[in-house]
Amino acid sequence: MSASTRVTGLRKHLAGVLGVVFILLLWQCAAWALPDFLMPGVPAVVERLFNELGESSFHQSLAGSLGRLGAGYGLALLAGVGFGLVAAVLYFFREVLRSAIVILQSIPSIAWVPLFLIVMGFGNTPIIVVVALAAFFPAALSVMNATESVQRVHVSAARVMGATSWGLIKRVYLPAVMPELITGAQLAFGNAWRALISAEMLIGFGQGLGRSLAYSGEIADMTGVMANILVIAILAALIDQFILENLKHRLLRYQYV
Repeated sequence: MSASTRVTGLRKHLAGVLGVVFILLLWQCAAWALPDFLMPGVPAVVERLFNELGESSFHQSLAGSLGRLGAGYGLALLAGVGFGLVAAVLYFFREVLRSAIVILQSIPSIAWVPLFLIVMGFGNTPIIVVVALAAFFPAALSVMNATESVQRVHVSAARVMGATSWGLIKRVYLPAVMPELITGAQLAFGNAWRALISAEMLIGFGQGLGRSLAYSGEIADMTGVMANILVIAILAALIDQFILENLKHRLLRYQYV
């Protein structure tokens, strides 16, 4: 990507700040147009959020959600990258996997919750499986699609030099698909985060941000609802920008010089 088509440095940070300001302005305009019990304003929600930051219940909800996210998202990345790379050397398996993903990814992740509850019972396991399922599809597809763009001459050269299937995966395909892999990981995170919050809201097990949001809605606490939504949005943005983006810049630093 050429320097003329990429916004960097101060302008990039300014664009991010303006985007946040625009969202908050729309929110405040809605609060001015509606009664307080339907749409609390930004100052009231921020004050409520700061008050909750020191409470143990908030820390427990945060830890519960992050723990489930880490388990489900980590499993999805391992499985997605693994299956995607294996599909690079096993062509028939690749077509089978692609067909299965095309069918299964059309089903909303939350639709699996009743089945997983019956099979696995209440607990963390069904939520983690829903998160993993939601994140697996973009991770696997991004890797599979990237392996198809690997130049055949590189594969042929590696085979001539005696590379095994594992050697092809490790020395040829994995370095070649790294940019798409990182992009797929970011897409997978978005899917995983949405699936996590939805599953926690629906299952209502233990402590979690989704459960806190659902409870605030059940008691018609709109300030609590908006405070939980704000936490969910901020946390997702922080993970994406400060963890995944930094990881992308480190692994693909040759694209940012």
